[in-house]
Amino acid sequence: MKRSIIDASQLELNDKVVAIKRVTKVVKGGRNMRFTALVVVGDGNGHVGAGLGKATEIPEAIRKGKEDAMKKLITVAMDEHNSITHDYMGKFGGASVLLKRAPEGTGVIAGGPARSVCELAGIKNIRTKSLGSNNKQNVVLATIDALSQLKTPEEVARLRGKSVDEVMA
Repeated sequence: MKRSIIDASQLELNDKVVAIKRVTKVVKGGRNMRFTALVVVGDGNGHVGAGLGKATEIPEAIRKGKEDAMKKLITVAMDEHNSITHDYMGKFGGASVLLKRAPEGTGVIAGGPARSVCELAGIKNIRTKSLGSNNKQNVVLATIDALSQLKTPEEVARLRGKSVDEVMA
């Protein structure tokens, strides 16, 4: 997965907690309870990331998840309608997420975990379908995988050594 390093300190980031799980470890003295928080952060302008935080208290787990997500920010290629540039299928673990372009006025048609990622990335028009596993963590990471693989027509033209008009035809 290609990831460009983005300075998170210069962005106005919003965060959303997608899932909080209580994890129990059985030890000699009894049970150890911990919490795992899956957090998505984004600036609503083409930058989004997801992170996992684990701690004994929920607020601490959320804070750690947010810090982890800031380290993993990606840039999303979008078109003039605030949709993605082309259809793509992202995969992570057993989860696959299909992202489809949508015309102006469609809105965000997506399930819970994928919706959080798309909205925080600033995508206004998109259709998604979650295939395979519906594990929230894997769906979020599959969506981010798909968004990170998107290319603009200019990038494709440069890679092929052609003009944008030749690529779009």
